Amino acid sequence: MKLLLVIFIVHAIFIPCFSFDVSGKDFPLTLDYYKSTCPTVFDVIKKEMECIVKEDPRNAAIIIRLHFHDCFVQGCDGSVLLDETESLKGEKTASPNINSLKGYKIIDRIKNIIESECPGVVSCADLLTISARDATILVGGPYWDVPVGRKDSKTASYALATTNLPTPDEGLISIIAKFYYQGLSVEDMVALVGAHTIGMAQCRNFRSRIYGDFRVTTALNPLSATYLAKLQEICPESSGEGDRNVTAMDNVTPNLFDNSIYHTLLRGEGLLNSDQEMYTSMFGIQTRRIVSKFAEDPLAFFEQFSKSMVKMGNILNSKSMVDGEVRRNCRFVNT
Repeated sequence: MKLLLVIFIVHAIFIPCFSFDVSGKDFPLTLDYYKSTCPTVFDVIKKEMECIVKEDPRNAAIIIRLHFHDCFVQGCDGSVLLDETESLKGEKTASPNINSLKGYKIIDRIKNIIESECPGVVSCADLLTISARDATILVGGPYWDVPVGRKDSKTASYALATTNLPTPDEGLISIIAKFYYQGLSVEDMVALVGAHTIGMAQCRNFRSRIYGDFRVTTALNPLSATYLAKLQEICPESSGEGDRNVTAMDNVTPNLFDNSIYHTLLRGEGLLNSDQEMYTSMFGIQTRRIVSKFAEDPLAFFEQFSKSMVKMGNILNSKSMVDGEVRRNCRFVNT
């Protein structure tokens, strides 16, 4: 753990800082939205995320993934945080989220502190977006400016959570279509998947990969065969056995945000079929080129990841921007 923290500190010295112009007459978000109403919000979130990631570096990946799953359903409106009630069907029990999506208690913890300082001011959607940026930085990733001013949705969509989110076994063309639907390009997709450099995956999500074409994509490399054997120890072939056993998607630097995940794909060792498809799919002419670029140039990856995270964070729920709210408790609509 001490060695890991040293790596983080050394790496952080060289973290590039990327800023983007978010001005525009029709753009609803701004960088100084809370300047007068809650000027400490960014500092509070940063301080809490520092503690949270120090407690467990995996929390960084958990928060980034939670943000992703929020933005792909109704836009970045905090709908993924809503608990199910008699009158609201939540997103937490949808197939891509149930038994795998975490981080709700982390958001509760930060929200409680912010509410004590600036009650009724900072939306859960903004809180989650800022937390995802800070989580990235804390494990060695890049900084970017986070435009804020989102409103929290009063609704959730179980149906969209089931259909909009990419799945681990999905084919490349289908995943590209899901990103395009959100206004995100192929380059955005390849960059955002780079967040898997710090992620963990459950056996149920990579079983078909390691008992499928894993050996083919690694060109029968003996070193890859050893890695595969370890994966098969973690994840038995029979469905239902060890479904929730987990392993890192980046088997080289699993707690450090870097471009190692792309080198994994070049070796054919991608843990998820959806990731490996970006390099080995017959339809992946463009994605293969981008994967190679990010593997060769970590700064290019960092810059594009930053841009793509801003772009994804700017997917808004137009309805909530008009008649949404700032939830006092991220789990429930205000009453």
